[in-house]
Amino acid sequence: MIDPAVGALLAGAFALLFASAALHKLLDPQHFAAAFSAYDLVPASLGFLSRLVPLLELAVALALLAARWRSGAAVVGGTLLMVYAAAIAVNLRRGRADLDCGCAGPAARRPIRTWMVWRNILLAALLAALLLPRAPRPLTAADALTIGAGITVAALLYLSLDTLLVRSLPFARLRAGSQA
Repeated sequence: MIDPAVGALLAGAFALLFASAALHKLLDPQHFAAAFSAYDLVPASLGFLSRLVPLLELAVALALLAARWRSGAAVVGGTLLMVYAAAIAVNLRRGRADLDCGCAGPAARRPIRTWMVWRNILLAALLAALLLPRAPRPLTAADALTIGAGITVAALLYLSLDTLLVRSLPFARLRAGSQA
C-alpha cells in the first residue's frame, strides 16, 4: 500500500518530468524528429511517430494529475521510459554513443550514455509505485505542503543529478588527459 501523499508527490513529480520532456520536443519538433530518426529503430515511413511522442508524454503528464487515470498513465509512462532505455541500449550496443539522446531539448546536444539506460529503468520502477493500492486516508493541509515541497525537491534533485552525470564524462576525460 502507498500513502496517498507519497502517491500524489510521485504523480506530481512525474507529471512535471513528462510535461517538461514534451515541451522541449514541441518547441523544436525538427530537432526531435532528427534525433528520433538518428536512432534508426523504425523505418523512415514511420517518422511521423516523432510527432506523436511529445503528445503522448503530455497526455501522460496530464493523466498523472487525475487520480482516476493515474494507474493507466503510470503504465504508459513506465512503458515509454523502458522504450527510451531500450532505444539507447540498442544504439550503445551498435557502437553509436555519439547520438544525441533527444532528451535535453534543442539548446543542448547530449550524447547517449549507459547511465541514461539505468536512469530510465530506475524512473520506470519509481513510476510503478503508483500502481500500488492507496492507503485509505484523506489528505490534509500538511500533506499539501509536503507534496509541494517534495515535488520541488524531487525536481531539483533530478536536475542536479542529471547535470552531474552529464558533466562527469568530460571531466573524467580532462583529468585522464592531464595525467598522460
